[in-house]
Amino acid sequence: MSVFEGFKFRTVTSIIHKLDPRIKFFFVTVLFVMAILFNTLPALIVLFFIPLPFVFLAKVNRQWLRSLRGAVFLAVFIFATNFIIGYFYPNQSTEIVGSVDTLVEYIIILERSTAMTLRFVVLIASFSIFFLTTSPDHLGLALQQSHIPYEFCFAFTTAVRFVPVLADEAQTIMDAQKARGLELERGNFLKRVRNYIPILIPLIVNAIRRSLELAEAMESRAWGASEKRTNLYVLKLKRADYILAAVSVLMLTIAIFIWIYIPIPSLTQLLSL
Repeated sequence: MSVFEGFKFRTVTSIIHKLDPRIKFFFVTVLFVMAILFNTLPALIVLFFIPLPFVFLAKVNRQWLRSLRGAVFLAVFIFATNFIIGYFYPNQSTEIVGSVDTLVEYIIILERSTAMTLRFVVLIASFSIFFLTTSPDHLGLALQQSHIPYEFCFAFTTAVRFVPVLADEAQTIMDAQKARGLELERGNFLKRVRNYIPILIPLIVNAIRRSLELAEAMESRAWGASEKRTNLYVLKLKRADYILAAVSVLMLTIAIFIWIYIPIPSLTQLLSL
């Protein structure tokens, strides 16, 4: 459940928290596009280090590292899948170097699998920074000011709020069941899946109970009675927002230029020079 720690807002006073959510989302989207454009390991290593200054400025180092630690299982799965596919279809993995021996072929497959895994890590790391530094209230306000219907804004912000809450409840239920003698990590794969049934049933019941309480609260406050809603606060772009937007556009422009005109060699090609 530690992966959800990276998507839970932390109230910290920092310059990153004060940035407009729309600009931060644009920056994260630029990182997402850049990660999709490049598939070589050197380029993805550079992309991994780009968000690090934002992590230190926002003072969310521990939560950010927890999100990466929670994504280890998916990262290992992605690495194993790409490695197996590259092993059984080696021609797709060695087409950039031509005729190679078996050892070099395995090294290329290993590098490509690592690059695909690092791409996933870059996406998790960038979006984790966004959710760690963006309040759900400000996020919903930003969506409304972007002329998105309020129903969709409310549904999205509610989901953002409740995912970490459900993760905490799941951890509490797991601890309670372990205290009662439930062994989650023993047995084969099918037995482990069955062991999680006593976790899922209380979690689903609590989720339904929370949804009913939320529905009653919305009804008691006459939710949807007024078509035109007003807000106490209005988001306005500041100098730091314009700077981050300009940096994001510059990064995207340079990335597209490099992607079109300057092919980035793989790590294997660089070491073989």
